[in-house]
Amino acid sequence: MFAPRVALASLSGESDAEWAEACARPAGAAFLGGIAIDEPTRDAAREMVERDREEFLPADPIAFVDDQLADLDDAFLRAGMNVRAVELDSLREVAVVCADHDAMLEVNAHCRQDEMCDAGAGETLLRDTERLCEQVETASDAGAAVSVKVRAEVEGVHLPTLAKAIERAGADAIHVDAMDSRRVVRDVAEATDCFVVANNGVRDREDVFEYLAYGADAVSVGRPSRDPEKVQSVYAAVKEWFL
Repeated sequence: MFAPRVALASLSGESDAEWAEACARPAGAAFLGGIAIDEPTRDAAREMVERDREEFLPADPIAFVDDQLADLDDAFLRAGMNVRAVELDSLREVAVVCADHDAMLEVNAHCRQDEMCDAGAGETLLRDTERLCEQVETASDAGAAVSVKVRAEVEGVHLPTLAKAIERAGADAIHVDAMDSRRVVRDVAEATDCFVVANNGVRDREDVFEYLAYGADAVSVGRPSRDPEKVQSVYAAVKEWFL
């Protein structure tokens, strides 16, 4: 999927091409976004902005995705776009754009903000395997490499079982926010042949080694991605592990 095996995880309203380029050498991938791409999710994002959340709300989200990915066409890292969607037509459009740039499309089944969940996107998809798999299949059929960002510790959701389902639907990667249950990464890695990216609390050598020992193929950094030196430190640990 990408190398070196360090990714930058999307931060709402912050993760654009400029943010990615700041860490373009030590990181192997950067997931831009998340971005709401259809009217239900854009309405939800507007409500979130009204309570002071940072969100991307360009006039034309498809053009925004195209422009942002174009800015990274010659970058060292592989770009991805984390998208929040309900409508398959919009998802298909974005997937085609991602495919044109050899970028990954990341289906957001992770956002837990009430407005986004009420719209039927984000974490809600974890409890609706059929709709989540429809999104994965739609993006995959459009030619994009597909990652799915998921969250651990959601009541009633068994991530290893979900991982098997999205793999059958065409997912190439699963991006696991382990929350406080890091061993779930081991369970997911054992359940699927998808490329497993471990997320949450990746800050130093100990964190990196723990996740990779559980079977993760790569790690991602969230808030520390604002600091290239911290990303460099994570990269050094990943390089040490694989050497």
